[in-house]
Amino acid sequence: MKTHLSKDQLDKFKKQLLQLREENAEKIDENREKSPNDSINELADYDNHPGDMGTEQFEQERDAGLNLVREDRLREIDDALERIENGTYGLSEKSGKPIPEERLEVQPTARYLVEEQ
Repeated sequence: MKTHLSKDQLDKFKKQLLQLREENAEKIDENREKSPNDSINELADYDNHPGDMGTEQFEQERDAGLNLVREDRLREIDDALERIENGTYGLSEKSGKPIPEERLEVQPTARYLVEEQ
């Protein structure tokens, strides 16, 4: 079954997905460019308070966790872009029924109808 969306609608969603992809990739790159030792080395210039080191470690772990979430999001976006290319975007992967445009507006990577989640 082919998508129920028009070419204009597909183009709109593709543009939105590409923008989301770029934003997520940039944030991942920004976090990777931060050297984990940069902040710790800066702290070495001051008194090494255990709280400061703990805060820095927490921030590094948080950034790593956020990157994992963003990488998952990138995979979802890439999958949605692939569905656009193969003509199945906007169709539920469970039932094959059309996903309402309103749902796709809110969640452009949606694979299922709300009731199928």
